[in-house]
Amino acid sequence: MGNAVLQEPVPMSIHARLLESILFLENDTVTLERLQKMTELDASIIEESLQEIEHHYNQGMHGMRLVVEHESVRLVPSEDLHDHLRLAYGRKVDRRLSKAALETLSIIAYAQPITRREIENIRGVSSDTIIRLLKEREYVKVVGYKEVPGKPGLYGTTRKFLYEFNLPSISALPQLSELDKARFNRDEETPDED
Repeated sequence: MGNAVLQEPVPMSIHARLLESILFLENDTVTLERLQKMTELDASIIEESLQEIEHHYNQGMHGMRLVVEHESVRLVPSEDLHDHLRLAYGRKVDRRLSKAALETLSIIAYAQPITRREIENIRGVSSDTIIRLLKEREYVKVVGYKEVPGKPGLYGTTRKFLYEFNLPSISALPQLSELDKARFNRDEETPDED
């Protein structure tokens, strides 16, 4: 043995550990606003705690890493593990979608062409961040514009969506139940910009 001294890892603060636990349990992308509501912590403390978590995962080799994007945060597998994880979890480990993103993608797939406001009317929550993510992943795109004041964009699915979900065409989507069909009915929207 040489004279190398192993340094003990610096323990994370209670706030950082709390946020890490929430992100693990949520297994989903969480907005910074939601983290604030869940923890009742100030935005500055959340920001410091997330930096602490990020620093922790950047020290040495860990199985997870923290991703902060578009005012949202999530834990994802470390990139060097993707090839190993694909054996058990499929080739899209690095591109997994949250439950909210899958719900939004389903709404677009079944109700396309559909505006952002119509998606939000069905979901009952703002969907800007998720739609942006789905566009970045090239699962959805603007396929036209609704002929109403403001001409909001109409979203539809892409060829990549069909390929990744192993569908020959949109008509191959599973049939919706009557309850789901009623849920996907769109309310009249007020004009908006996309």
